[in-house]
Amino acid sequence: MNRADAESQLAGSELTACIEGTVAQAREMERQLLDNGIPTLLAAKPKGACCGGSCGCGAKVQLLVRPDDLDKVSNLMRSEWLEAVRREGVTDLLVQLKTPAGEGVTEPDVLRCPACNFAGGLINGACGDCGLQLE
Repeated sequence: MNRADAESQLAGSELTACIEGTVAQAREMERQLLDNGIPTLLAAKPKGACCGGSCGCGAKVQLLVRPDDLDKVSNLMRSEWLEAVRREGVTDLLVQLKTPAGEGVTEPDVLRCPACNFAGGLINGACGDCGLQLE
């Protein structure tokens, strides 16, 4: 799927932000979503949502999808994360995680978030710190 096809599919649809990041990050994710048949659009962040880059954080954009496609986006991100874990030589059946203090994390629903490195319980399948959907 290309951008023009995505724009025509999304015309008049309700859209929601699924990812917010730098232009480079959003463009890469846009490419992945389009390659997987998920229509998406890039949009500027709402006014007042951030400083607009004046604090040094860099300008950010949002990647918009239909609410019905959020599960597809989540599944794609999860499968890519699991593939990265597999490439590191760790099976998806047994992942041993360590807390920053070096103590073992034994709860089965505890993961280390690939986005913010938080090790803790999931909340509705999402990181308890940054909210990245992991399940």
